[in-house]
Amino acid sequence: MIAHIKAWNSEYKSWRGGHYSLGLLDPSCKKGRLLDAGCGGGRYTLPLRMRGFDVVALDVSLNALRMAGKRSADRGLDTEFLAANIYEMPFQDASFDIIWCYGVLQHLMLKERELAIRECRRILKKEGLLFIEVLGEDDMRYGGIEVEHNTFSRKSGVIYHYFNKNELNELLKGFSFNTAESRAEKRFNGEYYIRHMISAVAKKL
Repeated sequence: MIAHIKAWNSEYKSWRGGHYSLGLLDPSCKKGRLLDAGCGGGRYTLPLRMRGFDVVALDVSLNALRMAGKRSADRGLDTEFLAANIYEMPFQDASFDIIWCYGVLQHLMLKERELAIRECRRILKKEGLLFIEVLGEDDMRYGGIEVEHNTFSRKSGVIYHYFNKNELNELLKGFSFNTAESRAEKRFNGEYYIRHMISAVAKKL
């Protein structure tokens, strides 16, 4: 397994909770089969399942899957968990109505990101929806050891890529899509920093 992918097993030695938002998900959205692609510890898996979606949760980290599985079982939620990379997914064509991919593409190299989007297009049904959120290049966390353009490696071995809107638009060619950016001020030790996020909702044509 590639080192920056393998590094995620160490990242999930303990649960990382925190804020989640399903703001892009219209409440009237059809409650079909949904893939949480890169589910981590279940931050989105659980609320999506509680919303009534038939959720399959996929992640490369076995530690993350065990964590998410336990949290799901503790709440009596019937959720399927599977270990795999999002750029090599073991599903048949047109298997899902929705793919939820938040905070995942930013941890892949360029070719992996391209393959991941190709896989998402393959396994989505016609007019299926792909929800994405990634880090933007104005984000306060930008930096590290550069391994590709706007892509950095940290001490943990995990990769961080910082997108711009045009880049995400290019990646989503072949879909009908809308992208949006948000920049929020965060204060640390008396200093103000920017958290820059880019999101997209894409429909398979």
